[in-house]
Amino acid sequence: MLDHVFTDAIGALRDAFEAAFLERQAFDEHFQVDVLLGDLSWETSYGLPGEGQPPRVVAHVNFDWPTWSQTSYRRWYVEEVLDQLPAIEMEIVFRVQRLAGQPDRSVVEHIAPETSPLIGDGRLERAGTTIEIAYVDPIEREAADDAPSAEFAIEVTYEGLYELAEQTLADGSSTLLDDHFGALGGWIAATLVKLGDLKLEFLPADDD
Repeated sequence: MLDHVFTDAIGALRDAFEAAFLERQAFDEHFQVDVLLGDLSWETSYGLPGEGQPPRVVAHVNFDWPTWSQTSYRRWYVEEVLDQLPAIEMEIVFRVQRLAGQPDRSVVEHIAPETSPLIGDGRLERAGTTIEIAYVDPIEREAADDAPSAEFAIEVTYEGLYELAEQTLADGSSTLLDDHFGALGGWIAATLVKLGDLKLEFLPADDD
């Protein structure tokens, strides 16, 4: 197993999701390396259990480990010099999908505040709300009885940095990552439950 603080953070968030009984969307998980720039990125998606495919509500999580963070981490690791705290660039996208009608953005405003709860020493900030309309191909509509002409979705995006404390870098037994990413996972899980409770009309899952 790769021993790196970035993978430690990934493991801490996975543990938090499992503790909240969220369901991982296995085909939506990717670990990638930018061979030109050297950035690492991890993408995953989690939904509420038992909702079918695709789930009504889902959280897309993106973690990026940029080259400047790796440079700072390597210098601390090799030279024990820490000029700048390495950080993970985070993006969380809450998505409500399989909607039968176009939603108003106000339906999520009371659930999606401007900032997340405190995660370490910082918060994620709401970056925007998007409403998506996906029109169904006419041929597919003819092949399926009572198929809708369009499906709708609404997304709320949060972005921010998580700076890694020197204690986390220096001590593999530190519980800081578990504490901080446990809080992040708890917030994501609670938000998904609130979104799932919205009084909206949903289309049936593909596997119904």
